[in-house]
Amino acid sequence: MAEDTKPLLIKRYASRRLYNTETSDYVTLEDIAGFIREGREVQIVDLKSGDDLTRQYLLQIIAEHESRGENILPVNILTDLVRTYTNSAGSMVPQFLQSYFDMMRDGQEKMMESMSKANPMAKMPGFEAMQAQQEAFLKAMTSGLGKQWGSSGPAKEAEGEDNLDAIKKQLADLQSKLSKMGK
Repeated sequence: MAEDTKPLLIKRYASRRLYNTETSDYVTLEDIAGFIREGREVQIVDLKSGDDLTRQYLLQIIAEHESRGENILPVNILTDLVRTYTNSAGSMVPQFLQSYFDMMRDGQEKMMESMSKANPMAKMPGFEAMQAQQEAFLKAMTSGLGKQWGSSGPAKEAEGEDNLDAIKKQLADLQSKLSKMGK
């Protein structure tokens, strides 16, 4: 396995401090969120017991972003997620979500391929700037962090808000479909 595809190993000490084994320094939850946004896989383990704590910390990162007003998940989606933990339909939800995000990731890769230098449109003036904006948008969508739009100025902020509204609508549609599947 290539070095950059191996998960970044973070060890949690008894003091609850998180230690990056690659750089030999302590990191914060925000640092870990940054690694993930950059596309890095992360594994967090308890130093003493060896227990994998990755899920716990990823959920904590999401909760912290949500509590700061970076609301990506509508309340009805969160409510339905809680419901899935208490009913038999919950067994289908992880596979459905994984399939959905895999499909988004595949779509992003295909779009980026079609926008490659081999594309005749690449010769258009301003194409590289448009491609960079598209890459930033897609990275923000797949990272799940709405505040990472890279916007500057009111026009881009409004564009980001429009995109966020579209994403919220898609999630609401998915929630509706999940609710129908559970009945």
